[in-house]
Amino acid sequence: MPSRQGVLLGSRDIMTPYIEAFEQIAPHLRLAFPEQIADPEAVSFALAWDPDDEAFRRFTQLRLISSIAAGVNGILASRSLPQEVPLMRIAGESQALMMAGFVSWHVLWHHRRFGDYLARQRAACWQRQAKRAPDDIRIGLLGVGTMGTAVARALLALGYKVECHSRSGRSPLADMQCWQGGAGLAALAERSEILINLLPLTAETHNLLDAALFDRMPRGAALIHVGRGEQLVEADLLAALDSGQLSGASLDVFAVEPLPREHPFWRHDRIVVTPHDACDSTPSQVAREVATALRRLDAGQLPATLVDRQAGY
Repeated sequence: MPSRQGVLLGSRDIMTPYIEAFEQIAPHLRLAFPEQIADPEAVSFALAWDPDDEAFRRFTQLRLISSIAAGVNGILASRSLPQEVPLMRIAGESQALMMAGFVSWHVLWHHRRFGDYLARQRAACWQRQAKRAPDDIRIGLLGVGTMGTAVARALLALGYKVECHSRSGRSPLADMQCWQGGAGLAALAERSEILINLLPLTAETHNLLDAALFDRMPRGAALIHVGRGEQLVEADLLAALDSGQLSGASLDVFAVEPLPREHPFWRHDRIVVTPHDACDSTPSQVAREVATALRRLDAGQLPATLVDRQAGY
């Protein structure tokens, strides 16, 4: 493989680990920060995460731009992003399995009401509670890409009833019904005792998780939100929890990150907060996928995880 120069577009604390990973996995792909590059025209690929508006301006010979994760909305927001250069995201199987395990844990948390057990432990209260079998719980899944499909497989294997919603209305699994469109979303919400959001951020999904959606869900339902923070209307969630319309929520993504210390989510006894940590693509995985994508470009093929810029993912 020919040697190539890449640029890291993002904060040093986030991007530095990729230098060592590329040296180990793909030593022919060299990485440096913009201020370390004397000849911007020698840079053929970029590894990016939340680049600023001018980040891409100097690098006019890029053949590939890659995110370091599944999300690309921060990259798409950069005003200097070249429109003609292929943009890819990271979507490996290990990342999907990590997400499946994370979501399954939260499904069990809400289904088995483990929060109640913790409260009773603090009160030294020995009290069992009524149980429902997994096949008595209906789960709705918003988004069935690589991660959503892995989540669905995990939950179906645990015995839950899982239905999904996607733009196409096509289910990736034979034993899972899939809905589409606004009417389909409403129908899925009405059937979902636990609703899981894995959708990318687009114009259509912005503020999708709102009072109208929560009101359609069965009373006492729960939300697991691992998509993007801007999809949730925070005040509507708090109102739904306080009224009892929703019994709980697991939140891993937020409109403002890190979540401000004074935010009410931190102290709400029906909310589980995690710091945008549901799953992660390791630097080694990123190195492997970028190297593969560059080989595909050399062979006249586009990256397997090419981003549809109009769709936003």
